[in-house]
Amino acid sequence: MARIGVFVCWCGSNIAGTVDVKKVAEEVSKLPYVVYSTDYKYMCSDPGQNMIKEAIKEHRLTGVVVSACSPRMHEVTFRRTVQEEGVNPYMMEMANIREHCSWVHDDMEEATEKAIELVRMAVAKAVELEPMEKIEVPVTKRALVIGGGIAGIQAALDIADGGVEVILVEKSPSIGGKMSQLDETFPTLDCSQCILTPKMVDAAQHPNIKIYSYAELEELDGFIGNFQARIRQKARSVDMELCNGCGDCWNKCPQKKIPSEFEAGMSDRAAIYVPFPQAIPNTPVIDRENCIYFQSGKCGVCAKICPTGAISYDQSDEFITEEVGAVVVATGYDLFNTDVIGEYGYGEIPDVISGLQFERLSSASGPTEGKIVRPSDGKKPEEVAFICCVGSRDDKYGRPYCSRICCMYTAKHAILLHHKSHGSQAYVFYIDVRAGGKGYEEFLRRATEEEGAIYMRGRVSRLYRDNGKVVVKGADTLSGAQIELHCDMVVLANGITASPGAEELARKLSISYDEYGFYSEAHPKLRPVETNTAGIYLAGCCQAPKDIPDSVSQASAAASKVLALFSGDFLTREPNIAEVNPFTCTGCFTCREVCPYDAIDEEEVTVHIDGKKVTRTIARVNLGKCQGCGICCAVCRSNAINLKGTKDLQIFRQIKAFTGSEKEKSDEPVGSKK
Repeated sequence: MARIGVFVCWCGSNIAGTVDVKKVAEEVSKLPYVVYSTDYKYMCSDPGQNMIKEAIKEHRLTGVVVSACSPRMHEVTFRRTVQEEGVNPYMMEMANIREHCSWVHDDMEEATEKAIELVRMAVAKAVELEPMEKIEVPVTKRALVIGGGIAGIQAALDIADGGVEVILVEKSPSIGGKMSQLDETFPTLDCSQCILTPKMVDAAQHPNIKIYSYAELEELDGFIGNFQARIRQKARSVDMELCNGCGDCWNKCPQKKIPSEFEAGMSDRAAIYVPFPQAIPNTPVIDRENCIYFQSGKCGVCAKICPTGAISYDQSDEFITEEVGAVVVATGYDLFNTDVIGEYGYGEIPDVISGLQFERLSSASGPTEGKIVRPSDGKKPEEVAFICCVGSRDDKYGRPYCSRICCMYTAKHAILLHHKSHGSQAYVFYIDVRAGGKGYEEFLRRATEEEGAIYMRGRVSRLYRDNGKVVVKGADTLSGAQIELHCDMVVLANGITASPGAEELARKLSISYDEYGFYSEAHPKLRPVETNTAGIYLAGCCQAPKDIPDSVSQASAAASKVLALFSGDFLTREPNIAEVNPFTCTGCFTCREVCPYDAIDEEEVTVHIDGKKVTRTIARVNLGKCQGCGICCAVCRSNAINLKGTKDLQIFRQIKAFTGSEKEKSDEPVGSKK
């Protein structure tokens, strides 16, 4: 016979300020099966937990109901408490009378009555709880990192330094990501390459890191601790083992008029190329879409002059399967396409450029060797306008969110203009300046007070050319004045958008994403680097716009999660998952069609029905993949699937306790034992 103890928490004044907790404890003491009921100011504290332990021993409790805050906060705490006294941890039920009651009511009498009802329902469920044991799953101690930008590199290095092998997959010919294209970084104005290049080299030379560049994830099967990653290694048309990086091939290539992606279209590259001098791996790749040989079957100059015979035109894509136990997604971001904003004239007015193009102009390794000049005539710009929030905080283009970095990199560009183009004047059009990081506000003041940048609050309505100048028409909302500037160059501060192919990759990984294509974390505060698919973690701008420090921090956080996962030979998981009744399952597999975690497999079983052996194909729940969402239970036509810890009988008992339709009886003594 069940013997239930009820413990009602005050939570300081969070609950007691609205709920009469003493009355709750007194009323629930009269319920059937309740042999002990009490209240305490902080039940999660050591004295509160000791109170639970003493009550278990003294009153021989078989189940415990804690009436307190959200289970997300302290369910693990109280489960551990009852387990230490020999009670199965899953014989503990929580009634949330803080978020579900006290915080949403201001009438004490009504809130108290509601709290009593919530506890009554929890007691009814606790009577039907069954002991459960955690699930143990073997773990493959190898991690997959998707994306070779600064976040992916940091995550890979941290995991590898923890003694775990890492598979780093990057879709570009080189690792480095967007950070490799930057000149200096805010707010310290450190050289971007000086920070990034050593990390790239460390990743390439680390004995625990295997890099697949110019590769993409094709498919991911399995579950936490036991994933199978199928990777497409795209054909470089160059044998990486034979190539010595001499450069003869791209220097002699006759096709050299292809806009360089790395230089943001500010200069050209050859059809066979290395993205940038510090690229890792420093092996060229042939752009088959623009290569004369692949388009017409002629040319072949690179193969003729290659001293090591590394050119391999017949090389094809290769598929590689890697066994991994966890995945870190660090696929980065893209920049908003300013072509869609016609009033800014990007692509039509040569002296209207993007923020990334300005970055390459100011870089010593860029097409102008760090000299800031006008693209139209190569002359020094005397007056430059910077326009913030291009593609950010703009409902018109479906981007109402803030990209977080634009205000800061615009301030950096204004400073770089003053440093590298002496005498030039910077004008900045902004909506609201958002400088929330460490040292960011001081950096912004430096741009205005020391470097002389003039900030004007307001949007730009139109750009057009007039007599060799770019006319900028806008408004200053602070003064109410209309503004017309005749500038030599205009720089558009593009906002951040999700990386191309983000949604397709999300489907491969079975993770969720928001309406803008950024990946969704499991919980914004409690699980900020985890996804709803166990074993898959997020790092960097694939989750939301962020700057370099935040990306690196999140990458290290994701790495720590991976190392924690790999700390034992077996993974311990909560047992609150679905289970199939083999006698009633009809094998329709409707459950598999709706399962968001691909956790339903097929299984052949032999059962005895009416004295006969019958072999049937039924559904089987994959213990590693199931996240206990319960969707399969809802759609099962034969009611053959139950969710452990939330079975039908338990729910029915709660409903009947609330409606009063079931008068439970107990042979055990009831009443308060305070």
